[in-house]
Amino acid sequence: MNFDFTVKTDKHPEQVLSDLESTLKEEEFGVLWSFNVKEKLDEKGLGFDDNFYILEVCNPKDAKQVLETNKMAGYFLPCKVVVYVDQGQTYIGMPKPTSLMDFVDDSQVRHVANDVEQRMMRCIEKAA
Repeated sequence: MNFDFTVKTDKHPEQVLSDLESTLKEEEFGVLWSFNVKEKLDEKGLGFDDNFYILEVCNPKDAKQVLETNKMAGYFLPCKVVVYVDQGQTYIGMPKPTSLMDFVDDSQVRHVANDVEQRMMRCIEKAA
């Protein structure tokens, strides 16, 4: 089983970010935080050649459910989605919630993680 779910797209990263936010809303996910890694590294004088964005994404109902079931699940919240360019190709990806929640070892949490994973994968595919 792969740790991640990653897809390629021909879209520019900024378009992907906009489309991704829209598709996530359809599944009742919100973007809590968006971090432009390239911009921050450039600001610090470190320079970074490619666009790289990290988004923290959450569905409050799902988060509440897993936290009420097992607080250890909170170590893996919120979900992360990345949008980046590598060798001129744009990618959208995430660590699979089911992979992360395996560490919690709770069947109820795993069930919610599977549902979240499937919905987020659809969002990523639609945004691509």
